[in-house]
Amino acid sequence: MGTVVTVGAAVLFAAMGLVALVRPAYVVGVFGGTAATVDARNEVRAVYGGFGIAIAMLLLGAPPEMREGVVVAVAIALAGMAGGRVVAFVVERPRHLYPTVLLCVVEAVLAVALLLVR
Repeated sequence: MGTVVTVGAAVLFAAMGLVALVRPAYVVGVFGGTAATVDARNEVRAVYGGFGIAIAMLLLGAPPEMREGVVVAVAIALAGMAGGRVVAFVVERPRHLYPTVLLCVVEAVLAVALLLVR
């Protein structure tokens, strides 16, 4: 079960990363924004693209002696993402369940799942 959860998380991070690298304006557009400048698209490629790919590679390729630490670190990062969304929901209530509320649930569930299977 641990491998399924870890590989699933890696696939989600890789997908996010690839889309952000190839179509950064699409990623921002999902949230109703734009990436109208080169610098904005560069930021999306770096933060969503590069980070997503790096996390996927780490989850899939961590040496056995580092695996548990990697899984815990990724779980905590996901929990931080979900927590940041909760704070954002308190400050500004989202107008729609998709994508922000759905992503919050996915991040929180995946964080817990990774911690349980580590």
